[in-house]
Amino acid sequence: MPDRRILRLSGTDTEDFLQGLVTNDLRRLADGLVYAALLTPQGKYLADFFLLRDGDGVLLDVAEPLADDLLRRLTMYKLRADVRIEATALGVSRGTGAAPAGALADPRHPALGWRLYGEASGDDGSDWDAIRVEHLIPESGVELTPDTFILETGFEALHGVDFRKGCYVGQEVTARMKHKTELRKGLRRVRVVGEAGPGDEIVADGKAAGTLLTRFGDRAIAYLRHDRISDDMRAGSAAVSVD
Repeated sequence: MPDRRILRLSGTDTEDFLQGLVTNDLRRLADGLVYAALLTPQGKYLADFFLLRDGDGVLLDVAEPLADDLLRRLTMYKLRADVRIEATALGVSRGTGAAPAGALADPRHPALGWRLYGEASGDDGSDWDAIRVEHLIPESGVELTPDTFILETGFEALHGVDFRKGCYVGQEVTARMKHKTELRKGLRRVRVVGEAGPGDEIVADGKAAGTLLTRFGDRAIAYLRHDRISDDMRAGSAAVSVD
């Protein structure tokens, strides 16, 4: 289980505060976990996380390597709003088998099973890389980086962005990419025959076409330029083809 940090936001302005910052609609908290991201004003990824209503507050579940910067930015944005941001001692468990009492469905995809918040942290041993490759699900720090535009990583299909909620940081760029442009790059599932691994450049007809990211067996997630996808792509000595 990747290390996670669970923050708690409380105060009378909490949900309005988050609603004006993150990519998803906080009204969805009534239905369970909400998956969302915080972006730069230029529309690039800063952090992705889960939100969960907790009494009169909201829990925020974020990858540990992103937590300090996210906390700093939330603190910067809150100004005089009645919002308190505190660390918690909560952990998160996840799995794909029978869900224990109190567990909540992962909102990104049914194959990702459930998440349970409490005193313990754990994992039922599911092969998460296999699941992510099969369903083209990006991971913090791997497919999701500071250079990422979230629509290129399938964030809409993961129910992580709402185009009807109104303004949030980075909304203008994200909406323009959705409605006024055709995405020229993005994540694709590929087959890999030969020795190649995460970070290897994918080349097509002698030109850079993208990067190989998570690999499981002979399949992988790749970030590709759509106009350079061909039947003759390679990553080092390995043959690469869109799955």
